[in-house]
Amino acid sequence: MARIVLVHGIAQEQKSADTLEAEWLPSLAGGIRLAGDPALADALWRDARPGDARMAFYGDLFLRDGQQGGMDELTADEWWLAEALAAEWLRNAASRSSRESERNLARADLAHLGGASEEYQGVRAAARPVLNALVRLRPFARLGVAFAERVVVKALKQVTLYLTDETIRKRVQDRVAEHIGPETEAIIGHSLGSVVAYEAAHLHGRPLPLLLTLGSPLGLRTVVYERTRPQPPSVPPGVARWVNLADRDDLVAAKPDLGEMFPGADGVLDSGYTVDNGAKPHEAAFYLAKRRTGEVLSAALG
Repeated sequence: MARIVLVHGIAQEQKSADTLEAEWLPSLAGGIRLAGDPALADALWRDARPGDARMAFYGDLFLRDGQQGGMDELTADEWWLAEALAAEWLRNAASRSSRESERNLARADLAHLGGASEEYQGVRAAARPVLNALVRLRPFARLGVAFAERVVVKALKQVTLYLTDETIRKRVQDRVAEHIGPETEAIIGHSLGSVVAYEAAHLHGRPLPLLLTLGSPLGLRTVVYERTRPQPPSVPPGVARWVNLADRDDLVAAKPDLGEMFPGADGVLDSGYTVDNGAKPHEAAFYLAKRRTGEVLSAALG
């Protein structure tokens, strides 16, 4: 059981709970220190005790048995949802990117693909053209088209598996539940991990001072929102405060203002564009190291 439960996102299958804790905790402590709470920062990292903060690791569930590579290939059925998710990301860039050049590029690609509508209207084009358009945008473009496409497909595969494979979903939630108990004061989830953390807070059932979601795709209405558990979506009972942080250029964080989407949000949910992660808008460590993140945790754990 842990005071703070950490839940990672996609593409972590080659790591472990220990390596991710070693990456996340210094950044988390740094954000708390910036917020003016050095005692709590030291308690969570430099002077950490067993059980203070633990990573709920599930990345290995996305590895093929007996192989080192991830399960990167999509089935025919999975391509439909994966393409919808890629199209949502492209629409986010067209409407919310901080750079006019990125917005214009995404809009031109959407017009060419016939998918400029805000609401998803069904599969309008083959998946490859959508992926090709997506990997032209930051931060994918700097990776090169071939590698960027592999990264995107892996991301889509893992999100799709969690949302559609009941065995994977249960095993992931079991990993999180191992660390949640009466002493848990905060659950922090990044990327796909924010969806996992949100659902875990529902399953937890006990009072929880803080749910903190970073770079969350919970606002992807057609692709993610309508597949969360339980339905219809709502603020998890027992959560005293839910804070959702997003960078405007984080394509995964589709709709940062989640208030209107989750009944019971009044007085509980604080959500919006609140951080700037620079050239890596979806980077977990950058979210964790922000003063805003530290302020939220200091208030909840103090």
